[in-house]
Amino acid sequence: MSEPILTSGELLARFQALDSFLLQHQALWRPRPFYHLRLPWEAELPELAAWLRSRSLEQAQASDSDLFALAAPAPFTELARQAQALSQLGELPSRDAPARSPNLSVDVPGRKLAQIQAFASHLQFQQQPTHWLDWCSGKGHLGRWLTQTDQRLTCLEYDPALIESGSALSKRLGLDAMHLQQDVLAGDCSERLSKEHTPVALHACGDLHVRLLQLASRNGCSQLAVAPCCYNRIAGKQYQTLSTAAQASALQLSRDDLGLPLSETVTAGARVRRQRDQSMAWRLAFDLLQRQLRGIDEYLPTPSLPSEWLSKPFARFCHDLAALKGVASPGEQDWATLEASGWQRLAEVRNLELLRNLFRRPLELWLLLDRALYLDEQGYSVRLGTFCDYQLSPRNLLLLAERA
Repeated sequence: MSEPILTSGELLARFQALDSFLLQHQALWRPRPFYHLRLPWEAELPELAAWLRSRSLEQAQASDSDLFALAAPAPFTELARQAQALSQLGELPSRDAPARSPNLSVDVPGRKLAQIQAFASHLQFQQQPTHWLDWCSGKGHLGRWLTQTDQRLTCLEYDPALIESGSALSKRLGLDAMHLQQDVLAGDCSERLSKEHTPVALHACGDLHVRLLQLASRNGCSQLAVAPCCYNRIAGKQYQTLSTAAQASALQLSRDDLGLPLSETVTAGARVRRQRDQSMAWRLAFDLLQRQLRGIDEYLPTPSLPSEWLSKPFARFCHDLAALKGVASPGEQDWATLEASGWQRLAEVRNLELLRNLFRRPLELWLLLDRALYLDEQGYSVRLGTFCDYQLSPRNLLLLAERA
């Protein structure tokens, strides 16, 4: 039996169940293993903690791709069962897309094109759109793919270079498209949306897609489609709830919490994974070093570093990072042992993260349901489901809304 999508009458019950689950177990998913030598929950679950810490980095990476099947000590299996049940969500109905010109795929990366095609095939509205509005459009690839004969297209984008490239592509294809420079968070953006528009957003980040939901509902757009991304890209330090149900919840989310659903790496290539692993292992080794040098047993945040830093010898990496953070010079250390400790910590961190990762999808669905319930309160009929395979994009949830 296929999993169901969620519609307006079913949103609140699922939200409340997820809310209860996340609140009950927040001590397990809020602390980040990367920041702690020992996690607060380890004292209460010593068997699970010891089992996870005993495993290799390779085992952690293999398990993360099939998390719900991992035969770990209690309460892991039961939590996995609950998380999986609460996260069930089916694929939205799709249709065969009309034939499109091969020219539309020019300059579109392969994975992005597949995501656009999947997104487009799941857009089914009662009223045929007459004027698409591609929100945070980049070069407008999504909008061009959607636009048929007798339809218009407006693309809103902040980056002038992307606007110029997108406009040139549209002109070359003979499309009736306007590419407009717009900060969608600015006050004057409201003037860009009207009742005639069908706004679409494929992987618009945090505040950007929330802004669309607010303006589209306020300005009378009768239908819209949003596949959110990067929930942690918000201006404030705390998440601002949208719906009445979320506002009544005791669950308060920080910007750091909002990053949990984004912690998968299914779309990363082998080279990127190797660089990420080296960066994290070296940072974890430096964390051990800085605790010793500062005499303070707590994590010291470090900034994102250019990839060139990973080409340095490990000792130079630590010296330079200490200088960058104003930490005393490390002097001479047993660098080989310290680096090995960093890699060992990485294996432990990745395995300890498996417990936290059980809550990735439940938290993401909680966030989507907050958005869906908000639109429901604005008079929309809402459908929530998936639009593509998880391997094509982990951010595969699509929110469709329409009102008479």
